[in-house]
Amino acid sequence: MLGWPWPTLGGRTLLSQEAIDRITRRGVKEIISHEEFARMLQAGKPLRLKMGFDPSRPDIHLGHVVGLRKLRQLQELGHQVILIVGDWTAQIGDPSGQSATRPMLTHEEVVANAQSYLRQFFKVVDEKRTQVMWQSEWFGKFTLADVIRLTSKFTVAQFLERDDFAQRFKEHRPIAITELLYPLLQAYDSVAIQSDVEFGGTDQKFNLLVGRELQEMLGQRPQQCFLMPILVGTDGVQKMSKSLGNYIGVEEPPNYMYGKLMSLPDELIVPYLDYLTDTPDGELAALSQDLGTGAVNPMELKKRLAWEITAQFHAREAADAAQEQFERVIQRRAVPADVPAFHPAERQLSRILVTSGLVSSNAEAKRLIRQGAVELVTTSGTSRTLEEDYQVFEFRDGDVIRVGKRRFIRLVEN
Repeated sequence: MLGWPWPTLGGRTLLSQEAIDRITRRGVKEIISHEEFARMLQAGKPLRLKMGFDPSRPDIHLGHVVGLRKLRQLQELGHQVILIVGDWTAQIGDPSGQSATRPMLTHEEVVANAQSYLRQFFKVVDEKRTQVMWQSEWFGKFTLADVIRLTSKFTVAQFLERDDFAQRFKEHRPIAITELLYPLLQAYDSVAIQSDVEFGGTDQKFNLLVGRELQEMLGQRPQQCFLMPILVGTDGVQKMSKSLGNYIGVEEPPNYMYGKLMSLPDELIVPYLDYLTDTPDGELAALSQDLGTGAVNPMELKKRLAWEITAQFHAREAADAAQEQFERVIQRRAVPADVPAFHPAERQLSRILVTSGLVSSNAEAKRLIRQGAVELVTTSGTSRTLEEDYQVFEFRDGDVIRVGKRRFIRLVEN
C-alpha cells in the first residue's frame, strides 16, 4: 500500500537518517524514547509492534488510520504487528479522557465487533504480517492471587497522576476501582506478548507508560511508546469521533467519503495530506506556503486530498466517479442519476420530508424550510427554493426535492 523502496544489505534493511526521520517524526506526536527507538530500527532485528483495540467500538475512522499507516510502514521493514483484542478490558470500561465508563459486553458482541474491526483494520495493515491475539489467552488463566500480585506493583497515588482520574478526583466525582484495573491489564498485555513498541493516541500515554514500567519490573526490556497525533474531525475543532458526528469512516461509500473530505475547513488540508497520504515533505511545505499566500485554490487542493484518500479505501475508478459526482451535483448543482423514487402518501411538505427519510423529524423539516435549505428541481431543469411548509404540495411526476447539498428524492405519482 505504502511502497517505500528501502535499501538492503545482506538481508538487513539499511536506513538513512532521512528515512529514520520520516518514520519517527512524520505523523508522530512523541516517542518514548525517541533515541532508543531509532537505535532499535538501525539494529535490524524484527520488532514486536503492539496495538490493542477496544471491541466495544467496531468502526474505524480516519483518526485511527494515522497510526495504522505507521504500523504498515514498519511492516514494510520486516517488523511484526501484534494486534490485541481487548475482550477482557472491554468488560471494565476505560474513560480515556471521556470521563464515562463503557458498558460490559457479551462474548457474542465482542466477537461481532472484532470481526468488523479486523475487516477494516486490514484495509491498511498487511494481514499476512499481523498476529491477532485475544487477552483471554492469558487472562483466562488468571487467579485472584495473580490480580493481587499485579495490583501490588503500583500505588493509587501513581494512578491519580493520570489526567482524567486526577480531574475527577479533584471534582469529587466517582472513579470505579475497576477503572484503575484497566491500565494494569493493558500493561500486562505488553508483558504477555513481550512488546518492543506499543502504539496509541496521545490520550493513551499514561497506559502505555504503565506497560513500559511493568515490563521493567518483571525483568523485560521496557517497550518504546509510540504516540500518534489526534486527527481533528470534519468540524475543524474537535477530535474525530463517531459520537461527535465529525468522523469519516473507512467503510463509507466513495461518494460519502469524498463529499465529507470536501467539507473540511481549508486549514485541515495540509494536516490531512501530512497524516494520511504519502505527499513528499518538501511538497507539503510548498503547499502550506501557497495556501497561506493564496497562490493555490483551496478547492482544487481539497479535491486532490479527497481523491487520494478515497482511492486508498476504494478503487481508483470509484474515486474518479466520486469526484465526477461531486463536481456535477455540488459544484454544478445538477441532480444525481441515482436519486431514489418516493411516492408521497401525504401532501404536506414537512411530512413528505420526514416520511421519505430526508429528515428525521417534523421539527427538523420545518427548520430547514425556514432556512431556505429545501429546493424543488423540476423535470424541465428549473429550480426554486421551497420557502413555506405547504399544506398541499404540488409537484409533477419526476420532480426532485433537494435538502441541503447531498440529500435528494425523486417524487413519483404512482
